Amino acid sequence: MAAAKEAAEALVPKFKFERLLNQDQAGRRSSLYGTIDSQPALLILERAPFPTSVDYFAAAPLNLRTLKNLGANDIYAWYMANSGQIDHPDSDDFADLKINLIYPCTEKHVKKYSKQGVRFVTETPAIYRDHIRPYMQVQRDAGRLNWVYNIIEGKKEVEDVIVRTPYQEDPEEGYLLLPDLNWDRKTLEALHLLAVVERRDIWSLRDLRKKHIPWLRHMRAKVLEATIGAYPSIETDQLKLYVHYQPTYYHFHIHVVHVQLEAGATQATGKAVSLESIIETLEVMGGDDEAGMEMVSLSYTLGEASDLWVGIFEPLKRTGYTVSQPQ
Repeated sequence: MAAAKEAAEALVPKFKFERLLNQDQAGRRSSLYGTIDSQPALLILERAPFPTSVDYFAAAPLNLRTLKNLGANDIYAWYMANSGQIDHPDSDDFADLKINLIYPCTEKHVKKYSKQGVRFVTETPAIYRDHIRPYMQVQRDAGRLNWVYNIIEGKKEVEDVIVRTPYQEDPEEGYLLLPDLNWDRKTLEALHLLAVVERRDIWSLRDLRKKHIPWLRHMRAKVLEATIGAYPSIETDQLKLYVHYQPTYYHFHIHVVHVQLEAGATQATGKAVSLESIIETLEVMGGDDEAGMEMVSLSYTLGEASDLWVGIFEPLKRTGYTVSQPQ
């Protein structure tokens, strides 16, 4: 494990900057494109919450002084870093950068982190059936979930898992709770965790049916209990649970965030759907236990460089199909 961390930490200093892809979150995060050993790489620099140390504010942060790997899985690695000149034995206390590294990155990664226009689209049940579901299948068949399965099966990020049910003991009830890669793992008011379920039959919220209501309620209770158990200073009504649609990867997972976490794009309308809303929608839905979220229209935002816009919604729009409903 130590060797893996050392190898991950050795990558960042080798990054050769080529161009700035984007700056967002009021300039606190920058996406850089470059190379490592002649292979494409993305380096995402993000400002961590500023510490309150007088020594820190007295120094002028000019360059990366220390680097600590928080974890690595497949092509993803994340770090905390100190960009200043402070020579202090507790260097972690002065970490002012949260760094995510994707190496080697793909053209899809570059598109995701590049500045681009945004569209608001409505995915009808027909569009989901005829276009989106086949797209999901292609992504899964291409091995895009291998890094997720590595975590579930205990092959990667073992030391990062906060709570885990024994693997394969109860595939339907099994899950694990771990930090989201964008959390610095120290600032509780910015807490962001992921609850990743073990079962593989639910790809997204579209697969949820009325028969899953008891399971969703049970998962909600277990995830809240586990989070409060791990962070006793947090209370239940200080947590929000939601899922993304479209999600980054097609394996069902629940986001757990502190209510004071700044509501950026990941929590915005057109991206985040509260777990409570999903449960309530299923409860009032007509039909038998097989009726589910595949029967409703869902509206969300898409980047103009995304596969879904370029390959599905833009061509539909060119044919005269209305891809967005009035808001």
